Parts: sequence; C-alpha cells; structure tokens
Amino acid sequence: MPLSDPRTNSNEPEQLGAPGLYSYWSRTMAALNGKGTGNNPEFHRDRLLLHVLGLGLEQTSQYLSQNRPGFQEFEAWIIQTAGRPSSNTIARLQNLYFGSPLPDDVSSLFEQVTNMPDVFSQEDLQHWTEHGYVILHEAVPAADCAMAARTIWDALGASEENEASWYHRGHANIMVQLFQSPVFEKNRRSLRIHKAFAQLWGTADLWATTDRCSFNVPEKPGHVFQGPDLHWDVSLQQPVPLATQGVLYLTDTPPEQGALTLVPGFHQRLGKWMDELPESAYPREQDLHALGSMPVGGKAGDLVIWHQALPHGSRPNRGKKPRIVQYINMLPSQLQIHETWR
Repeated sequence: MPLSDPRTNSNEPEQLGAPGLYSYWSRTMAALNGKGTGNNPEFHRDRLLLHVLGLGLEQTSQYLSQNRPGFQEFEAWIIQTAGRPSSNTIARLQNLYFGSPLPDDVSSLFEQVTNMPDVFSQEDLQHWTEHGYVILHEAVPAADCAMAARTIWDALGASEENEASWYHRGHANIMVQLFQSPVFEKNRRSLRIHKAFAQLWGTADLWATTDRCSFNVPEKPGHVFQGPDLHWDVSLQQPVPLATQGVLYLTDTPPEQGALTLVPGFHQRLGKWMDELPESAYPREQDLHALGSMPVGGKAGDLVIWHQALPHGSRPNRGKKPRIVQYINMLPSQLQIHETWR
C-alpha cells in the first residue's frame, strides 16, 4: 500500500509538485546537519524519484552536500539540470506515493512492452538463471551508440584520432559523471531494453534509471587502471535479493579492452562462500578474481545485464581504444533491501 508523502510546514513554494521531493530534501538536509536517523526506509523510492526526474544519484547528493540549498533553490537546480518534469512524470510519482491511477500513456507503454515478442530466448533465460548474467544483442541501433559515444568524447574534450587527448587528470577514474543528454535518454527508452528487463523481472511496470557513463582508456606507462575492480554495490546480508544492473557498450569492446568483468554463477554460491569465510575475514577484501572472474566483451549496442549478487567491475584496458559505455538499468516500484549493510 503506497504511503502518504509526509511534509512539514514550509514557506517555500513548490515549483514542481513532485511527490516525495520535499521529504527527500528534508531528510537529506537533516543528515548533512548531523540529525539523520541512520537507516533510510525510503531509500528505494528516493532513487526512483531522482531517476524519473532525470537526475543522477551521485550528481544530486554531491550538489546537496556542497551547496546545502533551500528547497526552492533545490527545485530550481533540478529544472536547470534536467528540465521541468512532464505531467506524466508527476502522475507516475503520484501513483508511486499515493496509489493514484497511472496516466494513460504510461499504461499504454507497459501494455505495448508486455505484448512485444520476447527478446530473450529460453536458452538466454536459462543462462541468466545459471550464470547470473545475459547479453541483449543489438539493444539499440548502432547510430544511437555512435551518437552517445560522441557525446562522451565531446564532454571530455577528447577525440578518437588524438590519442594524447585521452589522458589527463580529468580521466583519472573511468567513471564519467555525465547524466543528462537526449541521446542517453533515447537509449534508456529503448523498447528492446524495456522488454529485456520486463522478461527478467516478470513485469513491464519498471522505472528506467538515470545512470552515468564510463571511459576506460588503455593502460600505458604513467597511467594505470584505477578501478573500480571487482566489488558489490549491495549489502551482502543473506540472502541477497534479486536486483539487476546493466551496461550498454557504445563501441565494440573485446574482452581485453577493459570489458565488464563478472564472476559467473556466483549468485548461486555466495551464501555458502560467506558461511565458509573465517569469522574475522571481510568479504569485500578477499581476492574476488580467484572466485573465477571473466571479462564479458561485446559489440556496440550490446547490453549486458547481471544479477547484483555477482562480483563485478571493469578491468585494465589492454586494448588499443578506450572502452566507452553507458550504464542502464530498470527497477520495479517495490524492491527488497536489507537494512543491515554487510
């Protein structure tokens, strides 16, 4: 049952009318001022709220921590950064928070995706079950991949033809804090991608994330891979619930070119492995590559989706070109999240 959106009195008028936004801002400001309560039961709805408003999670938390804005200033930043949300966006948030009817356009989209031919075969789904990852080939057209890659090149002030431009202090980490772009949004709205996640989740009623990009350059003297290496983005409290993660290759990426690296099938044996660790051992500090890591290469337009229980990361780029990707994921309105971080 959706909960009401708790509010406190404020003299600052709302510009967006987005359910949950004032509460998110208020709780975040309290935490930044040392008055937080620790556990946040609204974590999942918070991230859906930001994603549907077209905001990156890191982008938003960084802005709030650095600027400590009032609510009206926060709303103005949202409009400047991601644009004013559509009436359908506000209506979908009203459905999330208050159980209001979905707008017709959103319901029609879900119906369209539900009735689409499957994009994963039974063999693909069996691979997902056994190995915890699956590849959607030709998730988006090659032209859309090229446009997204060009947007990243331009944002970094680099060019494919000038190798020296790939390397400078701004490229020290492979992550590119770039979220808003019409070409990125077009990829996020791919019907093939939506159908892929719908098959894995068992529903088309999903929320597309507003994730960042990555630019992983070939290693050379003076510029070595700085990660992220194999890791988890979720609590390891058992059992780790189902949740997906995904990466879209924007250029051809053979395994040696810094491809996504996973430990296939580890979602099936994570619990047993945790139980067998010495009591003093910290799971995240173990040699995760020794568990059987492997790179998963792909062509431009391939989307790799994996179960969040798999150790995953990038790897040193031993190829000749940068690895350029866009992270894309879709999540349901309700998701089990462990309160205890382990």
